[in-house]
Amino acid sequence: METAFLAEMLRHSGLSAQKGPFGGGIGEEQFASFLRDAQAGAIVSAGGIGLTEPLFRALTGGRND
Repeated sequence: METAFLAEMLRHSGLSAQKGPFGGGIGEEQFASFLRDAQAGAIVSAGGIGLTEPLFRALTGGRND
């Protein structure tokens, strides 16, 4: 869940938009989502940003079972 959230946040950050002779085009548009997903996965693998536990608690009503 945290990976999907981070991938979406990276999409809206604008960091993936490249300008200049090596950026843009249909190829970049097609594969940018794969890069964002990999970056989000790497962030989560490195410890994430702490969303998993609060989201779990919110969705389960605070139960720990």
